[in-house]
Amino acid sequence: MKAKTLRVGVVGFGFIGPHHLEAIRRVPFADVTAIATSSEQSARRKAEQYHVEKAYGDWRKMVDDPEIDVIDIATPTHLHAPIAVAAAEAGKAVIVDKPMALTTVEAEQMLEAATRNAVVHAVTFNIRYNIMVQEARARASSGEIGGIRFVRGHYLQEWLLRNTDTNWRIEPDMAGPLAMVADAGAHWYDMVQHITGLRIVRVLADLSRFIHTRFPPEGSSASEFKVEVPDFGLILCELENGARGMFATSALCAGHKNDLTIEVCGAEASLEWRQERPNELWIGHRDQPNQVLLKDPSLLHPDAAAYAALPGGHNEAWSAAFKSLMLNILTFIADGRDPSEADEISFPTFRTGLDVARIIDAIVASSNAGGQWKEVKR
Repeated sequence: MKAKTLRVGVVGFGFIGPHHLEAIRRVPFADVTAIATSSEQSARRKAEQYHVEKAYGDWRKMVDDPEIDVIDIATPTHLHAPIAVAAAEAGKAVIVDKPMALTTVEAEQMLEAATRNAVVHAVTFNIRYNIMVQEARARASSGEIGGIRFVRGHYLQEWLLRNTDTNWRIEPDMAGPLAMVADAGAHWYDMVQHITGLRIVRVLADLSRFIHTRFPPEGSSASEFKVEVPDFGLILCELENGARGMFATSALCAGHKNDLTIEVCGAEASLEWRQERPNELWIGHRDQPNQVLLKDPSLLHPDAAAYAALPGGHNEAWSAAFKSLMLNILTFIADGRDPSEADEISFPTFRTGLDVARIIDAIVASSNAGGQWKEVKR
C-alpha cells in the first residue's frame, strides 16, 4: 500500500495533455493536482473543466510549488528541455511526452540534469505498452521466432492531406526539422528496439515534401505558410545483429487515421502488430497455418498477460497502454526507488529518449548527405 497520493502537475493541455491526465487518474495512488498552460485564464478554464485544484499561467510557478511531486510535460517539443531541466533542478520527478527534445544536445542536457539531481525521469513511449506489443516482445526475446532478420512497418495518417491542413508539428521551430518523421516515427524507432532488444545502428533516409505551401482555411485571417519540413519519409535501417529494417511515414495518406504497423521477421516465425487492430497479433509460419492471436491473458506470455486488466473478449487499446505506462512510472516513484535502477523495459527513461534523438540525428545527416548510410552516434 502506497504511503501517500502522488501529486502530479501537467504542463500543456492541448491534444495530449488531457490523455496524460486521464492515464494518471487511473493510477489509484496518483492524481493531477495542477495544470499549467500558456495563460492563467486558459489554465483556470481547463482546471475547472477537469476538476483540477490548481491552475498556473506560468509553468515556472508550478515547478516552484512545493506540493507538486511530479512534473508531467505535454507541451510542444520546443518547450520540453527548459521545463524538464528546471523540474529536475527543483528535485521533482519528470515525465516528458515524446519525442523527448528538439535536438540531441537538449536531450543530453535533460538527462544530465535529471541524473545530477537524482530524480526519476521518463518519456511517454506509451504505444509499446499495448498488450499485444508486449506479447511480441516476449516471443522475440524468448527466441521463439529465431534470430531477427528483418523489421518493417509504417506510421500513416491523413491529417495533412489537404493544403489547408496545418499544425504546430510542421513548424520546425516548435517540432524540429523532421516533423512527422521524428514525431510519429519516434514511436516506431522505439518499438523496434523494445521488441527485438536490438539497437538501430545505421540509417538511410529519403525525405520528400509534396506540399510546399499551405493555406489558411476559408474565413481564417492567417496567412499562407511555406513548408520547410518533409511530409513523407522512407527510412532504411540496420540493427546491431545485421538485420535490416524499412519504415515509411506520412500524414498525406487518405483513410489512414492512426495506422502504425510493425512486423518482425525471424528465422523461425514472423510477428505483426497493427495499432488500428490492437488486440490482435499476427504470427506467420512456414510449416503450419498462420495464426491471429487475440488478446486473452490466459493465452499470453506471463510478461504480456500482466498488462491485461480485462479477460479475453474485452478489448484494451491506446488509453489502456497509456495507463499501464503511467502505472509503471508512478509506482517506481511512489516506491522511492533509486532512479539509476530503472531498466528501460518497465518504462523508458531519458536514456531511451536520448537514444531515439540520436537515431533522428542520423536520419537528418543521411538526408542532408543525399541519402547515404549514416551511423547512429552513441
